[in-house]
Amino acid sequence: MPASVGRRVQKHRDALRASGLRPVQIWVPDTRRPGFAAECRRQAKIAAAADAADRDLDAILDATLADLDDEG
Repeated sequence: MPASVGRRVQKHRDALRASGLRPVQIWVPDTRRPGFAAECRRQAKIAAAADAADRDLDAILDATLADLDDEG
């Protein structure tokens, strides 16, 4: 990286820090990885089955939705 670009990037980072921000590195799943979509489907099926088996959850969600409709 040319020196001028490096200085500009550092200046920008310094300004962000001065405004109270700090850099954070996060790791996220690689959506391009083989098997990623299949694993998403597997987990979604498990979650859907758990939701279908939980009648109390349905009642809570229905009541919450009704409350939101009443507020609108």
